[in-house]
Amino acid sequence: MKFSTRAEYGLKAMANLAKDFPTQKTVKDISREEKISAKYLERLMGELRNKNLVQSHKGKNGGYVLGKNPKSIRVGEIVEILDGPIAPMKCVGKFCELEHQCSSSFVWAKVGAQIKKTLYGIKLSDLINYSK
Repeated sequence: MKFSTRAEYGLKAMANLAKDFPTQKTVKDISREEKISAKYLERLMGELRNKNLVQSHKGKNGGYVLGKNPKSIRVGEIVEILDGPIAPMKCVGKFCELEHQCSSSFVWAKVGAQIKKTLYGIKLSDLINYSK
């Protein structure tokens, strides 16, 4: 299963903010430190802001700060906000008309459940040591 660059970059940006929590940072600073396009990062941060994972402040001293403590933000939340539902195949869950009639859907549902369990088992605070 592949996750998009949206999830990858969003997770990097969130780990960057977590490392300096509760300090506010600009998109320009995060962009430079994480080597992510500022324009692309601004769009991702907007989506995370809409879901209350980050707060933004405008103006000369503006920037972004996590919306809550990194210990209470799960990696799975970030991934699902930026990439959508966690499913290893398009034919898992609500996307499958033949879910209970197809023998392979059992496998993909199990795999998807384990991926989701893993991602929701990791807190943003767990990533702080890896982003130094």
